[in-house]
Amino acid sequence: MAKPVLYSYFRSSCSWRVRIALAIKGIDYDQKHVHLVRDGGDQHKDDYVSLNPQRQVPSIEIDGVSLCQSVAILEYLEETRPQAPLLPKDAVGRAQVRHVVECINSGIQPIQNLAVLQYVGNEKKAEWGRHWITQGFVALEALMKKYSGKCCVGDSVTLADLCLVPQVYNANRFKVDMEAFPTIQRVHSALETEEAFIAAHPKNQPDCPEDLR
Repeated sequence: MAKPVLYSYFRSSCSWRVRIALAIKGIDYDQKHVHLVRDGGDQHKDDYVSLNPQRQVPSIEIDGVSLCQSVAILEYLEETRPQAPLLPKDAVGRAQVRHVVECINSGIQPIQNLAVLQYVGNEKKAEWGRHWITQGFVALEALMKKYSGKCCVGDSVTLADLCLVPQVYNANRFKVDMEAFPTIQRVHSALETEEAFIAAHPKNQPDCPEDLR
């Protein structure tokens, strides 16, 4: 069977989540790079829109099907490639992981993604991103104080951690005061030294510009 093909942009936090999962699970794959800014954005070209009508990344071609939306892709990988599991065995643990995932995936990231920032405009986008990430992190910090051990939920890497690390990267880009979020900082600092997280980092992607490495 052909290798999976991930349609990705180096700095897309949603693409980053999937790259971490692929690395943790040891899945060999090819990348096709979708530049979200150059020439109006590759995501708006007809061939990509036919693959992903939402004009977003990531998308993946795997097992003869095309999938979009990072969390749906992560869940598919978890169900079809159970090695190195990214969800706890118990129902409560799985619910807690999904709670953290959706706090980020639904409650923080969409409000500061590229399309929203382009609509807000250059003059206000930094303030906008900083405000909404800070608001989201207040809730996330409270959750992680209850759920976290070494990782977001307990002591094992889960889907929640795959969402956390890219979101902290965005927080730093928008100059969020991370001193207000010690639990998030603690867990993030441990995760960013893990091999799979390093391999998936934007600066280590083929489409990362040299001046950002």
